[in-house]
Amino acid sequence: MTRPQSMFLILSLIPMAAFRCLEHCNCSGTVVDCSGQMLNLSTLPKSFAATTTQIHLKNNKLFSIPNGLFDNLQSLRSISLDNNPWVCDCNILYLRSWLLNQDRNLQDKNIMCYLPVELRGRRILYLTEDEIVSTCQNWYCTVALICQIGLFIFIIVQAILLLLVIIFLRRFEGFSKAAIVIPKGDNFKSTM
Repeated sequence: MTRPQSMFLILSLIPMAAFRCLEHCNCSGTVVDCSGQMLNLSTLPKSFAATTTQIHLKNNKLFSIPNGLFDNLQSLRSISLDNNPWVCDCNILYLRSWLLNQDRNLQDKNIMCYLPVELRGRRILYLTEDEIVSTCQNWYCTVALICQIGLFIFIIVQAILLLLVIIFLRRFEGFSKAAIVIPKGDNFKSTM
């Protein structure tokens, strides 16, 4: 073997040596198959090797994908994510955005919402951002309402405390005026 051929052989084996199969998955070359493993967010692999060319995550219990999970996969040519109970709320925005930015051949068009009920059966790729964000606002509105009610109660309590302080000071002023009043017959002068 000539020197250039041996260098080529060594360099071509580097990605294979760096590729390590993930727990709960079956791997063949640069193909990662985690289908039907009942994966959820806590058991989903935290990352995939940059040399991964295919990922199969169908038939699991995934309802969203962690932000950035697919960002370093420059060699990815195929992904299957169908038959998962996708929840189309704020947490699905990363997956939708990532899919929209991929080559048409890579997109898995059969990824459908399972929840909320009003979006069930809709393809994630075809949802508008407003439809997804509108499902998130209920939570934010509830928190904002609770904060406003809490602030209102706090202001009322402060007003009541201010009134009590004013009433106390007026009473204290009356007591101090009564104590300061010097009687007409000064006892100090008569003792001298």
